Amino acid sequence: MGWVANLKVKRANKAATNEYNRLHEIWQEDFETLKKLITVFTAASNGEDSVPNTLMQEKGECTLWSATGIFHEASRTPSRYAGGSTGVSIPIGGGIRFRVGAMQGQVIPGEELQMDKDRGVVMLTTERLIFTGSIKTQQWEFDKLLMASTTPDQSDYFLSVSNRQKTSGVRFDPATGREFNRFLGSATSVNESGYEEVLKELHKMEKEAAEAEPQLALPSTSSVNS
Repeated sequence: MGWVANLKVKRANKAATNEYNRLHEIWQEDFETLKKLITVFTAASNGEDSVPNTLMQEKGECTLWSATGIFHEASRTPSRYAGGSTGVSIPIGGGIRFRVGAMQGQVIPGEELQMDKDRGVVMLTTERLIFTGSIKTQQWEFDKLLMASTTPDQSDYFLSVSNRQKTSGVRFDPATGREFNRFLGSATSVNESGYEEVLKELHKMEKEAAEAEPQLALPSTSSVNS
């Protein structure tokens, strides 16, 4: 094999290795989260908390997950005035003039946006999601949840409940947000379908994930084998 061909093989092997490392890192993160989900929800099915807490818990309620996050809520930016003024200037002596007149225009309401309100602890239980900060405290009960959505990177969550008009939510760093997504989905499923159904599905996903673990296949090895 000439040096040019050898260089191409080395580059191809490096590219294949980098892609394998990228895919395996994603797989490893998902697989570890699956195992964590199974451990936590198995404990909850036995009435055990997975997060130490001082909550006034309801009967059968168990804590599942906790992390630091940012609470945000729909709020309006300050209103502004658009327009001008009319009037006349009246001399009052000494070169000083006093302007009298009236403002004309309109008040433009502020834009409604999701605005950050506080930073604190986000805790997930089998019954609700809770935020506790130094300024704000909020909870979203699953049986009142109307809508839940997230951003493409799964870091920011928007939640609507039947007993509040304003949409509110929590935001995390992307890695924490991805884990939260899976715990929130499993928690709401447990609330609706029970532990047995959810654990059965999680064990099935674990088996499928183990079988789908990425394998390193180097182009040079493939060419030799062929």
